[in-house]
Amino acid sequence: MRAAGGPVPLEVSIREKSFETTDGGRLTTIRDLAFTVGEGRFACLVGPSGCGKTTTLRLILGLEDEFDGTIVKPEQGRTGVVFQEPRLLPWRTVDRNIRLPLPEDRARADLSALYATLGLTGMENFFPGQLSLGLARRVAIARAFALEPSLLLLDEPFVSLDEPTAERLRRLLMEVWSARPTTALMVTHNLREALELADEIVMLSARPATVRGVYRVDLPRAERTPQAVAAMLAEILALYPPEATDT
Repeated sequence: MRAAGGPVPLEVSIREKSFETTDGGRLTTIRDLAFTVGEGRFACLVGPSGCGKTTTLRLILGLEDEFDGTIVKPEQGRTGVVFQEPRLLPWRTVDRNIRLPLPEDRARADLSALYATLGLTGMENFFPGQLSLGLARRVAIARAFALEPSLLLLDEPFVSLDEPTAERLRRLLMEVWSARPTTALMVTHNLREALELADEIVMLSARPATVRGVYRVDLPRAERTPQAVAAMLAEILALYPPEATDT
């Protein structure tokens, strides 16, 4: 039996997910999509725009419940989520936004080390309107990790950021995650980003999404120089050439 709150594997097997169209038909967005994220591993889900990556996350979260298949995730423990937008309440301070989802046993937890790692020390009493988008994203990451989650889900958390800001946030995310390792799945359309962060990359096809393959990134993160990432990028593109609908 695994300890409650510890990292756990995530097992996804979606035989089919479809939606009703405005004309009364059915649109299949996912078919025969199956993958596993090992305990304490960081995986990225990569595929063409609109192929079903975010839908897959919604199914894992239970926000969509009509599908054919199974999803195995921790029955106990907490799930931390980082959305595309920070989703901060404008009338709550940074600290109160981060503590909002905390259960009673974590409500008064000491978060100073987490704030220090993410560069939020001294900003606890700021309001969202006083933050840049990059800082708001840091608050969203802190909110997810403050839960001490056994499962972490991220939906394109660095989208709309300029590359220097996104790069700083990727480094901070890895610093926090390495200190608090948990089973993690991140959606991204950016292969370079995935190669910098992931232990493995689940490559999806165009809609209806299925798994084209899984690329294992064995190189230690400290050795993933721009040159090494470029070499891996060339390899993965040779294995999984971009499809016509890729963006």
